[in-house]
Amino acid sequence: MASEAPCLFALDASRPYGERVAAALGVALARHEEREFEDGEHKARPLESVRGRDAYVIHSLYGEPGMSANDKLVRLLFFIGALKDASAARVTAVCPYLAYSRKDRRTKPRDPVGSRYVAQLFEAVGCDRMVTLDVHNLAAYQNAFRIPAEHLEARGLFIAWFAARLQDQPVVVVSPDAGGAKRADAFRDSLARALGRPVGSAFMEKRRSEGAVSGEAVVGEVGGMTSLIVDDLIGSGTTLARAAAACKALGAARVLAAASHGLFIGTAASVLAGPALEKVLITDSVAPFRLPPALRGNRVEVMETAALFAEAIRRLNAGGSLVELLPS
Repeated sequence: MASEAPCLFALDASRPYGERVAAALGVALARHEEREFEDGEHKARPLESVRGRDAYVIHSLYGEPGMSANDKLVRLLFFIGALKDASAARVTAVCPYLAYSRKDRRTKPRDPVGSRYVAQLFEAVGCDRMVTLDVHNLAAYQNAFRIPAEHLEARGLFIAWFAARLQDQPVVVVSPDAGGAKRADAFRDSLARALGRPVGSAFMEKRRSEGAVSGEAVVGEVGGMTSLIVDDLIGSGTTLARAAAACKALGAARVLAAASHGLFIGTAASVLAGPALEKVLITDSVAPFRLPPALRGNRVEVMETAALFAEAIRRLNAGGSLVELLPS
């Protein structure tokens, strides 16, 4: 069981997030160096000894201007390898957003299974444990890794926000597709306990073909109720907007939404600015740099997860359990 403070690193692209986690832990980020070379290659190395220590590396693997998700993934893999070569006892990758998690099965002949390949890469460089937030398919994530694959949930943060504001309103939790019904049902159970009263459930039909999404029917009662649309991720926003419009068309009094990861790609900002959605909650696993300032803090509210990851690291470093961090 580890007794000293965790050796916590954050690669440069994730440093602001890493600093928030470090502050919540009451430690300073460990020093490291990243260098760029003219041919586009790079290197990263720790600037202090990690021999015999447990090291934690924070890096959220989403693409942003100047650095793709692939760039971030390679940098993290190489840095983990450098830590293992420097005799770190154990290395844990802390990835609030884990790239390629959605590609967890074959949907067409000869399709790749990207989530499994990513897991193999982490294992190949000597990573001892993975920690992430709200992956698309928990079973696929856990089965892809042969090392311990820890999973945190933002549900508790969202429940606390909604429970404080929906005390006297009839509420229904809506899944934007049948595949997310299990996630939405867990959210509904938690919200019902927090409110101390029943909460309804509904889901949208959804068909996807060649990237196009269709389906308008809502299964469940939403008329006159506050509809909470729950999903793991917002990409282009079209799925969320489609569900919101369908709920409003059926007489929903209000439409709110919660999704752990806000990528907001393409025309998502304009899609979410439509009249159907009143509020969207996301976490800071992905920086909302694609959103215009008018949406941030008004239509879109960001829940901070640094304290959640800090507590997970604290418990892992002490040989403890993460079960109590999962919402009931």
